[in-house]
Amino acid sequence: MAKTVKAKECLTYKDKPLMRSGNKIYYGNPTDRYIILFTVESSKQVEDLKVADKVTIELMTNSGKEKEKVYKKAVRPGLFEALDIAEFWLADALANG
Repeated sequence: MAKTVKAKECLTYKDKPLMRSGNKIYYGNPTDRYIILFTVESSKQVEDLKVADKVTIELMTNSGKEKEKVYKKAVRPGLFEALDIAEFWLADALANG
């Protein structure tokens, strides 16, 4: 009997996808004009889990001639704090276009 494999669902935060590649995490829909790039600069060990403790956030364009142009940049002491400001930046940029 053949088993069917379901497509791996993407992790989301506030209905926007999060995709990871190494120490970089992309946040936002790939088809939108703007996207957020998180870069995990350092991490620490908490019991048996590796936790980000310095994260750089960049709001950048995702299309057009100026693709990957950075509009805003900040550093936060953890992924939760980074996600919090990133959601605000991305929603504002997409609304004001």
